[in-house]
Amino acid sequence: MTGAVIALIIIVVLVVVLLLWFVGMYNGLVRLRNLVQEAWRQIDVELNRRHDLIPNLVESVKGYAAHERGVFDEVARARAAASAPGSSPAQQAQQENQLTQALGRLFAVAEAYPVLRASENFQQLQAELTNTEDRIAAGRRFYNANVRSLNTKVESFPSNIVAGMFHFERAEYFEAEDPQVRQAPTVSF
Repeated sequence: MTGAVIALIIIVVLVVVLLLWFVGMYNGLVRLRNLVQEAWRQIDVELNRRHDLIPNLVESVKGYAAHERGVFDEVARARAAASAPGSSPAQQAQQENQLTQALGRLFAVAEAYPVLRASENFQQLQAELTNTEDRIAAGRRFYNANVRSLNTKVESFPSNIVAGMFHFERAEYFEAEDPQVRQAPTVSF
């Protein structure tokens, strides 16, 4: 074999290796983007579940504390804002923070009514809401881990070259911004 043939073979091998690396990098970015989208959809399912539980909870409290109209209206407004479609993760987090604060005020009202706290229906709704909150927290952790992986790939060299060529962008984290929301709520019935 001549030197030209060997050089040509080396160039072809390098081009193939580079092409395979490029395809692998692109596919990795697509996989991460899809994981982020899937994780967000799972959070969305749990948020919808939470939004569906809230009217039942409000109705059970209304029976005992009908004069607390302002709290009920606040919860209804916060729920409507949080369940509106088309929000980014950051906007959704802000809306959920407001809903959590409104629910905290609803629970504070409920504390003043021992008969309500003893109600099996109210206890069941509270347990369902707590379970849903735990599932949202787990989904948030999974989503944010996938966002971190995608963002790292999008920003790291050399994958940032492929990301830039195909318009892969950083994803937004879903996080609580209010320091009060970051604390575990204390609800005692």
